[in-house]
Amino acid sequence: MSESSVILNHSAIQRALTRIAHEIAERNDAAAEVVLIGIQEGGVPLAERLAGILGNIWNQPVPVGQLDVGMHRDDLDQRIAPKIHPTLIPFDVTGRTVVLVDDVLFKGRTIRAAMDALNDFGRPTRIQLAVLIDRGHRELPIKADFVGKNVPTSHTENVRVRLSEGGMEDEVVLEKRP
Repeated sequence: MSESSVILNHSAIQRALTRIAHEIAERNDAAAEVVLIGIQEGGVPLAERLAGILGNIWNQPVPVGQLDVGMHRDDLDQRIAPKIHPTLIPFDVTGRTVVLVDDVLFKGRTIRAAMDALNDFGRPTRIQLAVLIDRGHRELPIKADFVGKNVPTSHTENVRVRLSEGGMEDEVVLEKRP
């Protein structure tokens, strides 16, 4: 049995996403060149939410894609079989600013895999990273450009992002294992 505590509730998640969207808008003058790509699974609903907020800021729709990194991971030999989700990028990324979106940034390996996978779809001008939670413990030199909340954790803790798109109440929970 694990002990858990809520570190972000629905309104805190919404505030964090609104702040991230404004930071993306401030850093990227050419709104028409920005696309969002959510990393399967947790980054996809966050990318869609960010696109809605950015669309209101820029008064134009922001394209959103979905990227599965399962076959680009460097730990395939340590997993039974990767769970594959759809990749859907209905636009050209070449010459665009791609904002990769994920729920939790931990060791950095998923983001490295996402950048490798993105190469199959073109050559972006720039790649930026937006995450709801940065929990530290990087194994690769990867840093998020936009962070909802930094949550220092131990290796015996897990961060769970639960969203209404998954049929749950919006919240981020820190679980401590015994």
